[in-house]
Amino acid sequence: MRTMLVKLAGVTAALFAAGSIHAQQTVKIGLILPYSGQFADTATQLENSIKLYLKQHGDTVAGKKIEFVRKDTGGIAPPVAKRLAQELVVRDKVDILAGLILTPNALAVADISTEAKKFTVIFAATSIITTKSPYMTRTSVTIPQLQESLGKWAATTGKLKKVYTMVTDYGPGHDAEGAFHRGFKEAGGEIIGSVRMPIANPDFSAFVQRAKDLNPEAMLVWTPGGTQPAAVGKALFERGIQAKQLLGQEVLTDDNALRSMGDAALGIVTVANYDYNLNSPMNRAYVKAYNEAYGGRNPDLFSIAGWDQIHLIFEVLKKTGGKTDGDSLIAAAKGMKWQSPRGPMVIDPETRDVIQTVYLRRVEKVGGKLVNVEFDKIENVKDPVKARMK
Repeated sequence: MRTMLVKLAGVTAALFAAGSIHAQQTVKIGLILPYSGQFADTATQLENSIKLYLKQHGDTVAGKKIEFVRKDTGGIAPPVAKRLAQELVVRDKVDILAGLILTPNALAVADISTEAKKFTVIFAATSIITTKSPYMTRTSVTIPQLQESLGKWAATTGKLKKVYTMVTDYGPGHDAEGAFHRGFKEAGGEIIGSVRMPIANPDFSAFVQRAKDLNPEAMLVWTPGGTQPAAVGKALFERGIQAKQLLGQEVLTDDNALRSMGDAALGIVTVANYDYNLNSPMNRAYVKAYNEAYGGRNPDLFSIAGWDQIHLIFEVLKKTGGKTDGDSLIAAAKGMKWQSPRGPMVIDPETRDVIQTVYLRRVEKVGGKLVNVEFDKIENVKDPVKARMK
């Protein structure tokens, strides 16, 4: 009997040791994304680039295999996002949290990131998010980076004096409104009116008419991705707003929106941190690979965020020699520099936010196709909100 117990104990120890070795040889990343619902396509774009990156670079780094555990929030659902993050940490034993393209969901996960000390790489663009957890960093963009730059350009180079703003009524929209107003007014412009639109609103006609009645020189329009940009564009053009009167952020004129708006979109000026038309060898190679992998589809801002998310994770793991504790990973991320298809990237060592180039684009017809053509850029842009907090 004693011999049998000794043998069983040995088998149990061996299995435990094998499990520990397996755990040590694997890095598990929990992806929290809206795989279904209104924002499902944004999740698809981010996922596409992660898969492309792994195809090109392999799924092993610092001697460890990368594994993903995917969780679907179904859209903007903070309680769901928080519960899924808890499951990922407690049940799935993930080492890193990522994805998080929607602000309310990212904010809901901040406490989990802090309490579990999990390195967390987010996409959501509201400025304050990374201040909510010392283990959070961002590889996408902050809305103030874009909108304050656009506001300054509109009043100076664009020579606009009176602008009306329309934004979606939640965190990112508030960020866009505040940042554009600051940039525009500091450069001498006047905001003659503004409105915040419900996020679930399917009909924007009343909001557009209210803006038109004030006869602004131009309108700043900010909406999230999904189906809203095309719906807003339709309402604008039906009421006689011309494209040359419109300013916006990248999703207002993404490929889907341009297909819906057609030639009426010619002349819209938008600000972006990435466009697949950027003319650099690295971006041309990235777009070519993405087109080939996904049936001719072009990458967008969500795609490039996915690419840079996984790149940063790989690089910090190399730097830590495979250590996955949150303190080691966030320390490795601070000050990290790399070259992305969108241009040079830096993680600000003080704020853990991204420093990057901001591009100004205009919708033009090139080779019979509507595209966003870069006509100006601003390099090494930090998040202006955090810069003011110093």
